[in-house]
Parts: sequence; C-alpha cells; structure tokens
Amino acid sequence: MPARSRARKRALDILYESELRGLTLGATLAHRMATAEQPLNEYTVQLVEGVIAHRDRIDELISTYSEGWTLQRMPAVDRNVLRIGVYEVLYRDDVPDPVALDEAVSLARDLSTDQSPTFVNGLLGRLVAIKPSLSA
Repeated sequence: MPARSRARKRALDILYESELRGLTLGATLAHRMATAEQPLNEYTVQLVEGVIAHRDRIDELISTYSEGWTLQRMPAVDRNVLRIGVYEVLYRDDVPDPVALDEAVSLARDLSTDQSPTFVNGLLGRLVAIKPSLSA
C-alpha cells in the first residue's frame, strides 16, 4: 500500500476514533502522536489538522450535496471518509481530484457498507464537478 494511502487510512482511524469516543479531534491526534510506537506519517497529521481547520465548511458541503442523507444519519466511516476526501479536493493542490476521489472510494469499499463506495463517489464527484464555483 502506498505511503499516502496508509496515511489516509490512519487519518480515518483517528477521525473515527475521536467520533466514537466523543473526544475532540485535536485531543485524539495529540494522544496518538504521543503514544505511537512510530511517529505518525506527516501526511496523516496534515489530513487530520486540515479536517480540523476546515470542518465546518467541509460538513456544510457534505450536508448540502448529499441526497437523502443527513450528516448524522451517515455511517461514521462514510462521514469521515468524505471529510478527508472533501479536504483533499478543496484544500490540497498537490492531490489531483481523481486521486482524492479514488482513494476515498477505496477506503469506503474496504471499510464500510456495500452502498458506501457509490455514495462516496457520487458526492465527491459532484463536488469535483462544481469545484470552480465553490469558495474554499
């Protein structure tokens, strides 16, 4: 598995853990950084910090463009995969949109429901299509 793919998976683990345990993302990240046997990949930290910094806007976009699903109704894995994907699409110029989309769909395929890859692909694809009209 490529390093950035592993970093995305690790970022998802941190986001998911934080949500399940009811902790702030910053606290979960700090705890993971302090207790990890090996240092966290720099890209993992950048992803989590990016989601933290832009979470309100990211969640607003997910809520606005998901059809038939509220943010709270989505499976926690899907919600956090989408947060990472939206962050990469809107805020990471070094990640091509197709790569961000493919990586998010791959995480959903590996870790969530059978319907999740299609849902993640559709929502992120919609955001990629209207990206020029979105103000980050």
